Amino acid sequence: MNYRIIDKETYYRKGVYRHFTQDCKCSTSMTARIDVTALAAYSRQTGTRFYLNFLYILSKVLNSRDDYRMAYLWQKDELICYDVIHPTQYVFHEDTETCTPVYTEYREDYGAFYRYALQDVERAKQTREYGLDAANHPNWFDASYISWLSYDALNIELPDGYLYFLPIINWGKYREEGGRLLMPVSVRMNHAVADGYLIANVFRLLEKEMADFARRE
Repeated sequence: MNYRIIDKETYYRKGVYRHFTQDCKCSTSMTARIDVTALAAYSRQTGTRFYLNFLYILSKVLNSRDDYRMAYLWQKDELICYDVIHPTQYVFHEDTETCTPVYTEYREDYGAFYRYALQDVERAKQTREYGLDAANHPNWFDASYISWLSYDALNIELPDGYLYFLPIINWGKYREEGGRLLMPVSVRMNHAVADGYLIANVFRLLEKEMADFARRE
């Protein structure tokens, strides 16, 4: 785990950061439907799991820009940017109706990421323990698939004043609309390090990366 300390006096969002860490501590979230038609077709044609393919693309997008890798170290009052962030995915157990967090490392190489992510999922299926270990996984972002519903909106609440900066991402079932497959995705970030533009940009980057991914050989 490596990171660099951001100088809050020269930080390009200095004024916004001060306001939303001192005057008005709050988060902001957005839900939008994104077109996953090409990614679903690619997954079927290659016999790969759509869920893991999307998780790879999501991880790639969130690692593509410093704004999505920010964190706050309250012990030192430091604003930092991680070199890389990894997805915390979840395995749902039908028999107990509970989830097990799965800490998967992001790897830029798709084949390696897919292979290890699949192993992580299969390993988690063998336990029923919750196993959350956030203290030892500080640069992991939350990536949760809500497989039972193609929802229209979702809101994640954190305690008032809690300066948690890493993205929290949820997505639901895709459904056909007008001949296309559309999937709801929700992005939650702290307003101190993100605004409407930065959150909307996640959706724009997801659609671009999915299009590029589906054209891969």
